[in-house]
Parts: sequence; C-alpha cells; structure tokens
Amino acid sequence: MLPYGRQSITDEDVEAVAEVLRGDWLTTGPAVGAFEAELARWTGGVPCVSVTSGTAALHVAYAAAGITAGDQVVASPMTFVATAATAALLGAEVVFADVEPDTANLDPDAVRAVTTPRTRVIAAVDYAGHPADYDELRTAADDVGALLLDDAAHSIGSTYKDRPIGSVADLTTFSFFPTKTVTTAEGGAVAARNPEHLLRAARFRNHGLVREPEHQRDPDHGGWHQEVHAFGLNYRLPDVLCALGVSQLRRLAAFRDRRTALVARYDTALAGVPGLSLPPRRAYVSPSWHLYPVRIHDGRRREVYDRMRRAGIGVQVNYVPAYWHPVFEGLGYRRGMCPNAEAFYAEQLSLPLYPGLSEADQDRVVDALAAILR
Repeated sequence: MLPYGRQSITDEDVEAVAEVLRGDWLTTGPAVGAFEAELARWTGGVPCVSVTSGTAALHVAYAAAGITAGDQVVASPMTFVATAATAALLGAEVVFADVEPDTANLDPDAVRAVTTPRTRVIAAVDYAGHPADYDELRTAADDVGALLLDDAAHSIGSTYKDRPIGSVADLTTFSFFPTKTVTTAEGGAVAARNPEHLLRAARFRNHGLVREPEHQRDPDHGGWHQEVHAFGLNYRLPDVLCALGVSQLRRLAAFRDRRTALVARYDTALAGVPGLSLPPRRAYVSPSWHLYPVRIHDGRRREVYDRMRRAGIGVQVNYVPAYWHPVFEGLGYRRGMCPNAEAFYAEQLSLPLYPGLSEADQDRVVDALAAILR
C-alpha cells in the first residue's frame, strides 16, 4: 500500500540516536536543549519547550494560557479532536467557529460572531500547512482580550506575510508524529512569545516542579529541595528522541522544498480533471505542505476513497469535524453548527505526500484518480 504520509529516516538520523544511546543521558539531557534551540531557529527566535506529543503540546499551551473551568476557547472544527479535547480537559467550554470554505482555516468573521468576554483563547489550525489569517484573528482576539494560539501541527517551516510560523501567535504548538514534516517518532513542542507563558509551559511539562531557590516559597533545605506550586504532568521529551529531532530539523528546508515540488506536480497533473477541486493558496503565505487535500464533488468521495485504496493507494480523510465525535455530541454539540466545515469534510480527500514519494508513484496516484473521475 502506498501510504498517504511517511517518515524520512537517514543513516544520519540513526547515528544521532545511537550516539545518545551510547552516552549517559536517555531522558532529559543536552539533546533536549539542542533540539529546542534548533527549533527556535525556525520560529524566528521564539523560545520553545519540547513535549511528548502534539496533543501534549496543546494541553501544555492551554495550561500556560491559564485556561480553567468556565473559560471559553474558540476553536476550528476542521482538525484532529485533540485541538478541542485538551481545552475541554482543563474545564473550558469549547466554542466551534466555522472555517473558510476553500482553505478550511478558521474564518475570522465566524470567530467574531461567537466570542464573548469569557473567551480566553482563539485556537487556529493551519490546515494542510497553509497558515490561517492571523492578522484578522489577532484583531478578533484583541477585541475580547484573548490569546491567539496556532495549532501548527501541519505547518512547521511555513511563513505568514514573511513571518515564520511560531512567531505570529502568542502560543504555537507543533507535532512531530511520523507523518508530519519533521519527526521525533512521537513528540511535540510549544513556542511562547511571552516569558511567563514559557515558564508555565516548562513547569507544566515537568510535574509543575519549581527547582530555582529564588522562586521557591521555602528554599532553605538543601540542593535536593523542589516544590510544586501548580499541578503539572510528565510530558518531557527524552534525549534519545530529541537527538532524532535535531537531525530532522537540519533537513527541514529540504523536506519543505520537496513537498512544495510534489504539490506543484499534483497541481499541474490534476488541472482540468472533472469533479475535482485542488487546494487553494493565499498570496500572502508560503505553505510548508503537510497534506495535499483535494475535494471530490458530486457525492463521490466514498467511492473514490474505496477505489483508490483497493488500487493500493493510501488516500486519507482529514478530518471528521471535531464536534461530530460522540464525546462532544454527549455534551450537547450538534451537527449543522459549522456548515462550511461539514461541506468541506464531505468532499475532502488527502493524496499521498511525503519527501520520499517518487515521481513515478505520484504519477500512479494521478493516473488512478483521473481514471476514476473521468
């Protein structure tokens, strides 16, 4: 089966991991700091905290923002459920705002229609690697005194109006799952522009421990003393995975360029195929494409999905609208809330896209899809 996404691992990656395994540190050691510093090169210098997954990054970011029971978080429904679930786990009321009908990114006008004085965070998602409209979302956030969060699980290496993703929102979260542009096997990170948010994130990912004597309430016990001032969890990304991340980040530019070239080939080869829409691109963004999401018209998405997979081509659907999951239905969320998101979901299909995808295999994808639709 030709996968829709796949990691790209080289001998250099393997050696980077092996070097850590031969050393003294497996958990939190020098590779963690090296990985966070390398990642900050891609966020325009905004410092980062590494964590165990993209989901953990969202949980940490909401905790750093001070989300608690009674707060509102406005989120996109066109995302993996974790974008909303991690806010709900902290007691927030998640309010879903509809998306733009073409990009599937959060619609600033829809956001303005649902924000209230209780809105603490507006959580955008850079769907497929295409950044959301952050200037408009920033205005919407400022109008109600909310923070802006960028779920950049898809968009590491992208830019918005010549600014790197990671530097645009107050808090930015990354995912390093194997199908993403850069992988640490499992892993994630939070970039925080505000030093206080960064400190909260760093403490939350490490049980809430306070080890600096100058910040402790009762420090005069000895060098072993540590305190917990607010609860946290163990979300530490270990050295062995951070070593893989450093090696991967050094190839991010090449990964991004290869994905861009493959997207351009898809655009050319699929132009004019009937019953099909290709992904749009705003003039002011430079996407680092994670997905190649097409739309299959005339109610044929299920047919195309099944026939492509029977042909050995691993297409995928990204995503079921988050509030369609039974856990949200049980909380009173109903279908029909975000018609643009639901219309997008009904037609969306992700074609294979990863740096190791050969042009011959890509041509196979194109030929199979065109044959079904023609």
